[in-house]
Amino acid sequence: MRVISGRAGGIPLIAPKTDLRPTMDRVKGAIFSSLEAGLEGARVLDLFAGAGTLGIEALSRGAREAVFVEKDDRAAQSIRKNLEKTRLAGGIVQMMDIFSYLDRLAPKGAFDFIFADPPYARGPGERDFTPELMASAPLVGALAPGGLFILEKIPGQALPLGARWELIWERRYGATEVAMLRIKPAG
Repeated sequence: MRVISGRAGGIPLIAPKTDLRPTMDRVKGAIFSSLEAGLEGARVLDLFAGAGTLGIEALSRGAREAVFVEKDDRAAQSIRKNLEKTRLAGGIVQMMDIFSYLDRLAPKGAFDFIFADPPYARGPGERDFTPELMASAPLVGALAPGGLFILEKIPGQALPLGARWELIWERRYGATEVAMLRIKPAG
């Protein structure tokens, strides 16, 4: 696991010793190759941040700020260490539940990109974060006009787009599927 490109390209990152599933470099590379032009000066929100790999990649490629929201203390410490290791400025770590952050602290219209890599619900009764995220009015409110929501999910899982979301693309990478979404234009 490493920073792929940009100012910190090639620097290895540490992951916490937890059951978290960091975004694979191949998946990260595919995501960022489609975002490259819009990253310069962008504000990024990394939900379920884990080791912070998505937000750190964004900072390395020119984002001016990345807010990392992670409730696991060991993971939050890994993000801080990775930020120190890469010497990238603009990283803010919020150690809390992502829905609490969205409800109470997320500035309206502040983020050009919101990344979410939630734990997957693998069996009946396990919490499925995808529909919760897609239905979150505070998440929608935190997106800047024209902003993008990039969601990692279980392959084949149907997205509840409703009247709110427009799917730009969806791609599978092994045991992960990435969906890029935006708010549907009014009218």
